[in-house]
Amino acid sequence: MAPALRKNPTKRPLSPTNMPSTHKKVVVRKMDRDSINGYVAPANFVREGKLELLNTAGNVVAIELRDIKGVYFVREFGDSDSLSRKTFTSRPRTEGLWVRLKFKDNEVLEGMMPNDLSLTTAEGFLVNPPDLRSNTQRIFVPRTALDSLTVLAVIGATRRRRPGVAADTAQVQLFGE
Repeated sequence: MAPALRKNPTKRPLSPTNMPSTHKKVVVRKMDRDSINGYVAPANFVREGKLELLNTAGNVVAIELRDIKGVYFVREFGDSDSLSRKTFTSRPRTEGLWVRLKFKDNEVLEGMMPNDLSLTTAEGFLVNPPDLRSNTQRIFVPRTALDSLTVLAVIGATRRRRPGVAADTAQVQLFGE
């Protein structure tokens, strides 16, 4: 484990409830075009309207969500300020909601979200970018950074029957139709 992660800069006693099992690398892009590299706990990185970030110097920083444009979960720090592709070239193949995010500065980004309301938080949205092979794996976008969110399509799992296979007639009918 890196020395910066062994420190307890919050001065809270470390216990299984407040010590994350892992940290994820993120690049926080702020509304003023500034960016901060650091680490967040994947389960609860937003608390009381602020992003809790362990910066690369080993200090815990709380950033107001209204100042954040996006939290980019990345493989490596470095040249991740901009995505190589911001829209899909064709219809996505993965299951979920295909969405278009329009930011307050008129930047447009497309992505995929899970089609599950229980995974949506009041603070913002987790979006998978169009190119999953790039450095950016996932993006957390605060609601305050958005001008609009448009659902372009609901992409579901297709259930196709194999040709020549009849419906199962061995099933007992419970209610006569």
